Amino acid sequence: MSAITHHIPDDMLAAYATGTLPHPFAMVVAAHISLCSECRAALGAYHVVGGALLERAKDVAVSSGLKSNLMALLDEPVEPEPVYDAQGIYPGPVMEALKGGSPRWRTLGMGVKQSILSETAGGSVRLLYIPAGQAVPDHSHNGLELTLVLQGSFSDETGRFGVGDVEIGDEDLEHTPIADAGDACICLAATDAPLKFNAFMPRLLQPLFRI
Repeated sequence: MSAITHHIPDDMLAAYATGTLPHPFAMVVAAHISLCSECRAALGAYHVVGGALLERAKDVAVSSGLKSNLMALLDEPVEPEPVYDAQGIYPGPVMEALKGGSPRWRTLGMGVKQSILSETAGGSVRLLYIPAGQAVPDHSHNGLELTLVLQGSFSDETGRFGVGDVEIGDEDLEHTPIADAGDACICLAATDAPLKFNAFMPRLLQPLFRI
């Protein structure tokens, strides 16, 4: 894997550390952190700062009833959560979303495929498969889009993105991502609003493809 040059910004890392980042974006950040030692170290620093702030926080008195309820909850048996390790190009957070299975690809046309991992009111996250040399239709954004490269690479008006790189798209970015020569480009992409396609046919099919 070549050096990662496009990272998660500090404000997003801080939101992830405090648990306030919406789930679709949190999955992309978690996957990126599993690949990027630089952002993993930065996240550790945020956790240290957060721990220090908690230690300095003033104690708050709680009722005996609340304390009893909390202790009762702690005594209840907890089913262990399954742990999913990375498999092939897919980091652990992606394998967790796949429940240890394989992506269920759905064709979008021109060889491009997607596998939707999660859809909520707060947004969606999906895997995208783009054959080498193929372009995603030009589009802008109604909100935020995070795209993490897991295999291959793509290029657009802002530069080149290889494995581990994250592109952040917002309302100001209009682009046409094109998968570079070599391996097909597989990405993990999260959005909190539908994309804004410029061409008629992608707009027509957009509700069907839920993108």
